[in-house]
Amino acid sequence: MGRRFFLDVPVLLESPYMEKNTFLVAAAVALLGFAFGFFLANTFNRGEMDVLRAENERLRSTSGSSAQQTGQTELAENEIQAKISEADASPENLGFQRNLGLALYRYSSMKQDVRLLGESARLIERAISLSPKDRELKVAAGNAHFDMGYFGKQNESFEKARKYYSAALADNPTDSNVITDLGLSYFLQDPQDLAAAKREFDRSLKIDPKNEKTLQFAIQTLWRMGRGDEAADLLEQLKVINPKSPAVNELSSILTQNPPKQ
Repeated sequence: MGRRFFLDVPVLLESPYMEKNTFLVAAAVALLGFAFGFFLANTFNRGEMDVLRAENERLRSTSGSSAQQTGQTELAENEIQAKISEADASPENLGFQRNLGLALYRYSSMKQDVRLLGESARLIERAISLSPKDRELKVAAGNAHFDMGYFGKQNESFEKARKYYSAALADNPTDSNVITDLGLSYFLQDPQDLAAAKREFDRSLKIDPKNEKTLQFAIQTLWRMGRGDEAADLLEQLKVINPKSPAVNELSSILTQNPPKQ
């Protein structure tokens, strides 16, 4: 399971890996400081957007077809809080904690709502305490904390994400997508830990040399480390794997520039 599960509707969702869409573009540009926002947004898409949209429409319909958009949103928020309270009232109900936690994660990630991401993480963690062998929950907890770190610029959340990703990898050490997200937690923290990011991207590529997302961020990492020749070699690999990838032109342009000072 990648990055990135939902309740009502909007990233970083299945994840990572969420083929994240343009909602991440502005944040990516501001965070990374170069013209690669579109690509970063795209690689983070966790998918299932159709499912979320359908759920969003369902929630809107429950609030009354004649209601204004603002009223619908408020009613949806009330419904969400009611569900959270219901989960808190039945903390031993594994199915409820699990399903609501995963659904709320999807919704809050799309909304980029750090507070609700925290609630989703809390419910997912409660479900993990009830079912400690559930690997999907471990990845989901990692994703929720990852998104809190990304949207809220919280290094401590990236650290918590790494805890859960590591637990998931203990169950399946060959999941290249989770390894890549682990690397991204170092790449996106402030300040970046490029050496740690590279270590995880290298590990992922040994398992899946054709993982495009991993290649794309490994290229950026090497470039930022001042290792442009190695970055160019990986870019050639990416071109062979997917010559039509929009990331190829973006990365080619980046490699002609001087990397930012670390």
